Amino acid sequence: MWADYWELGSRLSDAQQSELDAFDARWSGSYVEDRLRNDWLLELGRRRDWGNFRKEFPRFRMNDDREVSCYALLARHLDGQDVKVAALSAWYAQRDLDDGCHQLASALAEARKIGAGEIWHELRLSVEANRPRAARAAAALIGSATAKAVNELLDQPARYLKRRVAEPSGQHKELATLALVRLASSDVDAAAQELEAGWARLLDDEQAALAWAAVGKQAALRLQDRAQDFYQQAWKRQHNQGHAPRWSDDMLAWGVRAALRTSRIDRERWAVTLQTIDAMSEAERKDGDWVYWKARALQARARNDTDRAQARALFESLADGLGFHAQLSAHELGRLPALPPAPPPPTDAELEQAQRSPGLQRGLRMAQIGLRDEGRREWNFTLRGMADRDLLAAAEMACQANDWQLCINTSERTREVIDLRQRYPMPYFVEINAHAKERGLDPAFVYGLIRQETRFMATLRSGAGASGLMQLMPATARWTAKKVGIDFQPSQINDVDTNLRLGTLYLKLVLDDLGGSQALAAAAYNAGPGRPRRWRDGPVLDAAAWAENIPFSETRDYVKKVLSNATIYQQLLGYPATPLRSRLGATVGPRETSAAAVDGNLP
Repeated sequence: MWADYWELGSRLSDAQQSELDAFDARWSGSYVEDRLRNDWLLELGRRRDWGNFRKEFPRFRMNDDREVSCYALLARHLDGQDVKVAALSAWYAQRDLDDGCHQLASALAEARKIGAGEIWHELRLSVEANRPRAARAAAALIGSATAKAVNELLDQPARYLKRRVAEPSGQHKELATLALVRLASSDVDAAAQELEAGWARLLDDEQAALAWAAVGKQAALRLQDRAQDFYQQAWKRQHNQGHAPRWSDDMLAWGVRAALRTSRIDRERWAVTLQTIDAMSEAERKDGDWVYWKARALQARARNDTDRAQARALFESLADGLGFHAQLSAHELGRLPALPPAPPPPTDAELEQAQRSPGLQRGLRMAQIGLRDEGRREWNFTLRGMADRDLLAAAEMACQANDWQLCINTSERTREVIDLRQRYPMPYFVEINAHAKERGLDPAFVYGLIRQETRFMATLRSGAGASGLMQLMPATARWTAKKVGIDFQPSQINDVDTNLRLGTLYLKLVLDDLGGSQALAAAAYNAGPGRPRRWRDGPVLDAAAWAENIPFSETRDYVKKVLSNATIYQQLLGYPATPLRSRLGATVGPRETSAAAVDGNLP
């Protein structure tokens, strides 16, 4: 079936509907049938073959492709249906220009179903998110002169802003706002100076607020103390509007982070935190990060039992989980981390049912022979709609095959039943413990890091070239081996013992260089030691606030997961339960003057 999929997929641009119908009949109900339907729907949309698109789309079971959704909305629009709300949501969410969402927006604009205000909003979102192709396409919907101006301001925003006029028109103000947003992404000082020198006065309140917020976001990404001052200017202008800002959730998120970093009195910091979280979209406000920080803000500002009860209720809504903010919430409630009870293992009958599943069989086998991406996708497709007990059996099937990635990821899908033996396995127990203890490392910390790095898959290789259980870059492995006189050949990098020996040694060197802070060491392991050295400069921060302000989203998520993993492994290894706060530390701040000199050679 996969060979059939690859063969037909390679010539899809010339295929006919009859060939797809025959393929669907041969492989009905399979993953590849639905996968090819996804590809075919995109092709039908590009062909503007709405007759066949309308026939195929209701049969698309995954329905997880935004461009296909845009084509589907376009087909409904052509049928005379009102799709404006869903269309704007999909258009605003596109990562960059795609044919489906652009054609949908173009059709709605031509039919006057969306107006200039919605198009300018998409332009703002696209410029802020550095989606130049999407910005240019949206500008073209307004007119050729606007498209020409947007093209110029994207390429040379500073030069565009120099063309200031005494009383700019409405469109010129909008274009200047975009230029300020674009300039801020490369030069915070220049954008702030342009606003202070006159643009803040010339722009309308909403435009000036957006521009100041864009400067604040870029300053916050650079961990500059003045970021909160820029956001304060934004809120000052926004208040004149009398409604919540239409800033992106990402811009608001960095507003919260800037507030958490500010050295101002707590009353101001927490007031801004609450105001900014409340301005986020409903979906974003439900994210555990912001639920936790809203609870912290409410708790800090509480004046009576009602206020304290509201904060406690938010902490309670998170505290039963296993993740970073769940564990921090449990700590705020005065609870030690408690692991859920082990469920009964899958029965022989449940396991046999999983092993008979063709989709699970194929997914696992493909992963084993090097087609991991394809195998994982078919495996995940087969898991759709499974109940918790079925998921545990599928996870156990992967565990028994030593595919710890599929094992962990499948077990994490359960909703009511949690099997920590599957979610937090301990393969290579003897080797990991031995190397961790030899280096003087906390074994739970090493387990937490490896679980996040590779899910204990010893032969994985990242796109950047990192390999093995602890994902060592070849240059880092060579440097570490040379430092301690280990004879190392590049071919050994996936050898479990060699990888653990060098990986734990490097982790120990990083940990020592960063004063024993596991949060800083985890950040260094992911992003290199130079970055967390810089990230710790500035005010002394609550350690959780420092972690929230890590500028790289991948590293921020990595640090949170490594430390929360380690707290769970600590109990699974038989050590007394201690809160995540103990591992995270109370504060993070500049390097102590009495600390040893930085190891400048550490890669």
